Amino acid sequence: MTAAPEIGTAPGTSLAAVLGDEGFRLFFPLSAVHAALWPVLWVAVHGFDLPLAETVPPTIWHAHEMLIGSYGAALIGFLLTAVPEWTDTPRLRGRALFALAACWGTGRMVGLVGADAAGPVGAAADLLWLAALTAYLAVASVRRRTLGLLGFLVWLIALDAAAAALWLGMLSGDVALMQTAARLVGFAFLGLLGLALARISVPVTNLVLDPTEATSPFRPHPGRRHLAPALVAVAIAGEVAGLSAAATGFLLIAAGAGFLDRVAEAFVGRETVRAELLSLAGASALAGAGLLIAGAARLDAPVPDTAGFHIAFMGGLGLAVLAVFTIAGRVHAGQPLGLSRLARVSLLLLVIAVALRGLPDLGVVPPPPGPPHVLASAVWALAFLIWLTADWPHLSDPRTLGARSC
Repeated sequence: MTAAPEIGTAPGTSLAAVLGDEGFRLFFPLSAVHAALWPVLWVAVHGFDLPLAETVPPTIWHAHEMLIGSYGAALIGFLLTAVPEWTDTPRLRGRALFALAACWGTGRMVGLVGADAAGPVGAAADLLWLAALTAYLAVASVRRRTLGLLGFLVWLIALDAAAAALWLGMLSGDVALMQTAARLVGFAFLGLLGLALARISVPVTNLVLDPTEATSPFRPHPGRRHLAPALVAVAIAGEVAGLSAAATGFLLIAAGAGFLDRVAEAFVGRETVRAELLSLAGASALAGAGLLIAGAARLDAPVPDTAGFHIAFMGGLGLAVLAVFTIAGRVHAGQPLGLSRLARVSLLLLVIAVALRGLPDLGVVPPPPGPPHVLASAVWALAFLIWLTADWPHLSDPRTLGARSC
C-alpha cells in the first residue's frame, strides 16, 4: 500500500546513524564509489598494471574487484534491505552493518593495488562476508519457515564456492583456475540477477501501470519466471564438467535466450518506455546478448568470447545494479517511483560505456581515440557518480528513516 513517508528521527541524527540504519543506505554508495573509481585507477593511472601484482595477472584482479567488489557490495545492500521485507524479520543495523562493510572493505584494499602478498588477508575477508550473508539468509529462512529464499540461498552458495575457487587460484598461482573461476563468479551473479529481476520486475511494473496499487494488471507466466537462472545453472554445470567448447557454447546461447525471453515480458504498452522498466529490461537484454555472443564465439564465430562476457557482466550486471540503485534507493527512502533526470542520465551513460567497451571488440566500430578503454571507464565512472550525486541527499537524510513510498 502507498503511504505518506514517516519522519523516522530528528534532523540532528549523525550521518553514521543514518547510513547504519539499513543495508541500502550504506552499501549502495560504497558499491557506486568502488565501481566508479576502481576501473579508472586501473586503466588510466596504473595502465592496466597493478603495483604489487606478481603472480596474479592484473586482468584477474580487475575481474575479481568488479565482481566481488562492486557487485558484491550491491548484493549485500540489496539482500539486507529486501530480505527483511520479504520475511518480516528484523534487519541488520548499526554495528553489524559496519562490521560487514569493514570486512568487505578489507578485501578492496588488497585488490586496489593487487597485493598478492596480502592475498590470504583479502581471501579471508571476502569469504567471511560471503559466508555471513549466506548465513543471514539461511537464518531468516529458518525463522520464517519459508522456502521463498531457497533460490537466493542456492545461488549464494554457488557464489561462495566460485569465489573460494577464484581465491584458491590466486593464492596458488594457477592461472587456468583463476580464469575459469572468474567466469563462474560472473555466472553466479547472473543467476542471482535472474532471481532478482523476477522479484523486482513484477511489483515495479504493476506500480507503473497502476500507481494506486488497487490492481495488479501485470502477471507474468509462472513457468518462465525462473527460466534464465535455471539455464545459467545448466551452463555452469557444463563449465564445471569440462564439456567441449561447442557444448558449452550451446549452453551459453540457451542461457542468453532465457534472459532475452524476459525482455519480451517488458512490453506492457506505452508505459514500456518508462525508464524504470527500460532499465530492468535492458539489463536482461545485455546479459542475454553477451551470453549469446560468448556462446557463438565458442562455436567458432569470428569474435572473442571475452567480448560477450564483458557485455554480459559489465552491461547486464552493471545496468541491473544501477537500476536497483535508482529504483530501490528511492522507494526505500520514501521517494516517488519516477526517476529524476540525473538518474536517467546515469543509466544512459552506463549503456554508452558498455558500447564503448564492447563494440570495438566485436569489430562493429573502431576503438575510440586515446589510450585503450580510458573513455569507456570514464563514462562508466560518471554514470555511478551522477547516480550518487542525485540520490545521496535522500539516502543520507535522517528525515527519510523509516519512510517507504511503496
